[in-house]
Amino acid sequence: MSEPGQVRPEVVDAIAAVLRGADPAGLPPSATAEEKAAAKDRYLSEFAAERGKRDRQTRAWELLLTRSYDEPPTWSRLFDDLEPDAVEQLGELYDVLPEGAQEEYARRYGVPSAV
Repeated sequence: MSEPGQVRPEVVDAIAAVLRGADPAGLPPSATAEEKAAAKDRYLSEFAAERGKRDRQTRAWELLLTRSYDEPPTWSRLFDDLEPDAVEQLGELYDVLPEGAQEEYARRYGVPSAV
């Protein structure tokens, strides 16, 4: 049994996995309140980070898709249609751009220094 206040990483990992949807049968019966709190904190931090990433990805797509197209556009075509301020904002969102958009951005403007 663990000492009071000691947090076992493997127990925190198991609890966090269940919070993400894993089978609860894998939960150790001896989890402490501290371990449960640590797992909950980890889960909520990961959830917030993932949501922030999705919000940034959504913003990148809003900048890329400035209008509707009759045919699916190429990355080149999408970048041809961008306003200069959109290009600047996409540079700040470079890390969440789809791979093809990153390649086209880098080809045209270089990889942003903040990456």
